[in-house]
Amino acid sequence: MFRIVCFGPGPQFKGGIANYNTSLAKAFDRLPDTEVHIVSWIQQYPAIIPRDFIDRKSRKDQLQGTDIKVHYVTNYNNILSWQKTVKLIRSIEPNLVIFQWAIAIQGLPMGYIAKRLSKHPNIKVVFDLHFVIQKEGSRLDNSFTRMGIKHADAYVVHANQTATELHQLFPDRLFHVIEKDVATRENVINILKLYHPVYDMFSPDPAFDVEAVKKEMGLKKHVFLFFGFIRKYKGLHNAIAAFAKVAKTRNDVSLLIVGESFWNTLDQTKFVTRIKNNLFGVAKSIFLRRQDDERNYNPLALIETHQIQDAVYVMNDFVPNEEVHKYFQVSDNLLLFYLHATPSGVESIGYNFSLPMLATAVGHFPETIKDGYNGYLAKPGDIEDMASAMQKAIDRPIPRQHIQLTSRDMSWSNYSEAIMKLIMR
Repeated sequence: MFRIVCFGPGPQFKGGIANYNTSLAKAFDRLPDTEVHIVSWIQQYPAIIPRDFIDRKSRKDQLQGTDIKVHYVTNYNNILSWQKTVKLIRSIEPNLVIFQWAIAIQGLPMGYIAKRLSKHPNIKVVFDLHFVIQKEGSRLDNSFTRMGIKHADAYVVHANQTATELHQLFPDRLFHVIEKDVATRENVINILKLYHPVYDMFSPDPAFDVEAVKKEMGLKKHVFLFFGFIRKYKGLHNAIAAFAKVAKTRNDVSLLIVGESFWNTLDQTKFVTRIKNNLFGVAKSIFLRRQDDERNYNPLALIETHQIQDAVYVMNDFVPNEEVHKYFQVSDNLLLFYLHATPSGVESIGYNFSLPMLATAVGHFPETIKDGYNGYLAKPGDIEDMASAMQKAIDRPIPRQHIQLTSRDMSWSNYSEAIMKLIMR
């Protein structure tokens, strides 16, 4: 029996990393002769962060039909829980522990846990890296990242950029990138370059009445979708500005904005929330560059500024997993006009619905989105070019079968098998 621990947020949490960790665990569970555990956070971040991270809306049990065991044990704010996590994982006697790395601030507890597990001769420690250089820069980011991810036998990355950044972070280490049929090497640290798998937890509903729902939502013929947490790096402000240019030239387009404002999930009238906001503000002023503080980021105000209210539908809330499909099924193109990017869970969901992608040519997007084939690329920061990409998507629509061909090999099964081959070599 090959025992695997997937360390990261469990299915009770919101967001892409929780979905990712759960989907990966399910993929490992489907492999023969495996025993899979999710070891999860109770609290992922410092207690002063003013945000609710728990998914309180989704109802479906994502682990139904599996033998996966979930352990909610790790509290960022309690170092005793870090040691408890180490003891728990050791008691499972895993062959593989794979950590989901997605934010630098978790470097303290994850580094503590990984360091102690890496000393065990029978445990392979792998970090699945969703980034190396943080999107929102902090003075401590690189230090936290080095601390968090250095105790690894191997790494998994989803973009060439991430592998390059890993070299930059640890310039004295010898790395070897494995892609496709490239063999591993001894006496170096292997980096397995894979893809972001297509989510199997979201799928189209064949009985869904697209036209009826579009009419109910007041959507027009051509629908552009922005989906996911509203964060500054995702460039919603640019997407709105670009859409406004298109909407001024034609009256058959709609912009569908679906997602929760990242820093507005708590009741702002509560005393505890006000205390958290004040403490968090002080911490950000010390550690975060001023231009990266997005607490007052409010791109939705631009809808009125550009006077496009009649062409925009906004669902400014967290979407339960059971309702995700309807927003993708009523849409024609997915907007990914990011300022900078690491592999995107929203992009992965888009593939599952065969939705063409309109993205800026930043990060990994030029690796996955081929201009004119499965989407259109725009110049970063160029509103005119973004509007042009949207217009091209209308005039020269991308065939849906191109998206299906792009993603046909990007399954969780292939992904989990590739990681097992890396460990077993």
